[in-house]
Amino acid sequence: MQEIDFTQAKRDGKGFVFPGEFEITAMGAADADLKTRVPQILEGLGLHVLHETVRHRHSREGNFLSVTVSFRCDTREQYDAAHAALRADPGIRYTL
Repeated sequence: MQEIDFTQAKRDGKGFVFPGEFEITAMGAADADLKTRVPQILEGLGLHVLHETVRHRHSREGNFLSVTVSFRCDTREQYDAAHAALRADPGIRYTL
């Protein structure tokens, strides 16, 4: 996989700004208890989860669930670690 170069975005004042609040969505099996697991995984990384922002949505047929939550992090590495930790969970198919 090719590394993304964020240099131009930074010069243009676009892209991610750290520290900051970010939103992440995890999607997976409806029976994987993601409403509880996603915030737990993020907190396990030492991130500050904004619990009042947690929301979820079932797929049309109810087989899958997406959970969206906002959190605070200080560095791009923490943000990337959040995605990696969620994707490592067997109940989560992918993150946005």
